[in-house]
Amino acid sequence: MAQTLGVVDIVWKGKRIPVEKGAKAKPGGMKNSKVELATRVDRSESFEAGEVSCTTVLLRGQSFVGMYSTGGGELQVICDTGQSLIWSDAFLTELIEMTGGEGGKIELKWTVGVPQELLNG
Repeated sequence: MAQTLGVVDIVWKGKRIPVEKGAKAKPGGMKNSKVELATRVDRSESFEAGEVSCTTVLLRGQSFVGMYSTGGGELQVICDTGQSLIWSDAFLTELIEMTGGEGGKIELKWTVGVPQELLNG
C-alpha cells in the first residue's frame, strides 16, 4: 500500500512553524491562456505567481507583531511523502489577524515563484 500526503511542515526563514491541517501550496510557473479567434482557439503563455498558505497558532510568549515582516526569505514546504518545495524569494502578502478562543489561529499567506523540488525516498 502506498503512502499519501498527510503531514505538511513549513519552515520560514529557518524557523519551523506549527501548522494545522489544511496547508496549501500552489507553485508559480508558466501557464496557458486561451486566445479565442473567430473559428478556433489558440493559446498564449504567461507567468502566474504561486501561493502557499497555512494556519498556525499564537503561543504564550510569542510575538504576534513579529510574525509578519515585509522582507522576503526562504520558505520550505516539507511533505511526509518525501517532497520538499523550496523558494528562496518568498514573501508574506497579507497583514496577519488572530482569532481568539480558537487557539489564537493566524492565517499566513506567501507569494512564491517556481520552487526547487527535492525528492527523498
